[in-house]
Amino acid sequence: MTNNDVLRSLRYTLNAPNHGMIAIFALTHVTVTKEQVMAWLEADESESFALISDELLAGFLNGVIIQRRGAKDGVIPQAETKLNYNIILRKLKIAFDLKDDDILALLEGADFRLSKHELSAFFRRPDHKHYRACQEQVLRYFLRGISQKFRPAAS
Repeated sequence: MTNNDVLRSLRYTLNAPNHGMIAIFALTHVTVTKEQVMAWLEADESESFALISDELLAGFLNGVIIQRRGAKDGVIPQAETKLNYNIILRKLKIAFDLKDDDILALLEGADFRLSKHELSAFFRRPDHKHYRACQEQVLRYFLRGISQKFRPAAS
């Protein structure tokens, strides 16, 4: 799953047009053009397709958090330069104000079973002995579950 896949899924879930995507980026003081957004959302085989960087996707995810929950103490979070599925999952958990039980319900609604212990391992520090890297499959089902909940007519 690429950063572009995550961006496409979130655009669909949020029902955001191109100018809405640009506005979400702007919440974190990231300036992008309509052409950039369109290139990131293109099919991978398209000639105008462009990969979105980890830092830009992190900025977008921070923008979604600010849009849905507001800026914490008015401070704009610094975008990570390197993303992994665990960080993406954590940012989406914050943005959509989800508790562990909510995430498990979303996954179950998308026909994927995960225990509470397995889920909590994704949110631990990487140096913790019970840390576990989030797999692509988990993130894919989680994004599907978010889409089903927050854009139910699209399911």
